[in-house]
Amino acid sequence: MSVVPAQAHPREETARRNRDKLVAAALEEFERSGCQASLEAIARKAGVGIGTLYRHFPSREVLIFAAHGREVEQLGDLAGELLEEMEPEHALREWMDQLATFAIKKRWMGDALSVAAKSVPSDSTAYRILVAALSRLLVAGAASGAIREDVGADDVMLAIAGLWHVNARNDWQGQTRRLLDLLMDGLRAGASAPRA
Repeated sequence: MSVVPAQAHPREETARRNRDKLVAAALEEFERSGCQASLEAIARKAGVGIGTLYRHFPSREVLIFAAHGREVEQLGDLAGELLEEMEPEHALREWMDQLATFAIKKRWMGDALSVAAKSVPSDSTAYRILVAALSRLLVAGAASGAIREDVGADDVMLAIAGLWHVNARNDWQGQTRRLLDLLMDGLRAGASAPRA
């Protein structure tokens, strides 16, 4: 006898949709206006009342963490998507380019998270998601023979950490490209010949 999965109650489905719309609206408003963006504007953009926003996110800080979590999840999912579209070596580089863009363009989020961390306990979920995505890319690259096998995701994340210090007011694209080129050169050094 097969078990039919229980369907979500319509009220739960509406609540989930409202939460998703609020997080998407928050990302847009925070990016446009910084972490002090109007919560009323976020609720309006999501098409819900301010009471609905507070039911899901009792404080600005909780909403900031949710917005950050959504961005990190998207970066995590991107690894698999890129591996389906291109060779592992190119997927790795493209993912690191996207991470660099996230690090620079979402710098407001770092400031907001620093403020939020004072009242919302943080965990390492975001780091684990990014390390898991990077590890998947490195394993695929090593299996293809294009990337060396003796470097772990934690080491590469440590090397990438310099991106958070790039000055966004200068030629950040050129500087991040050079930094990632250096990192990719190091990841290719000592790699085995591409396998058939």
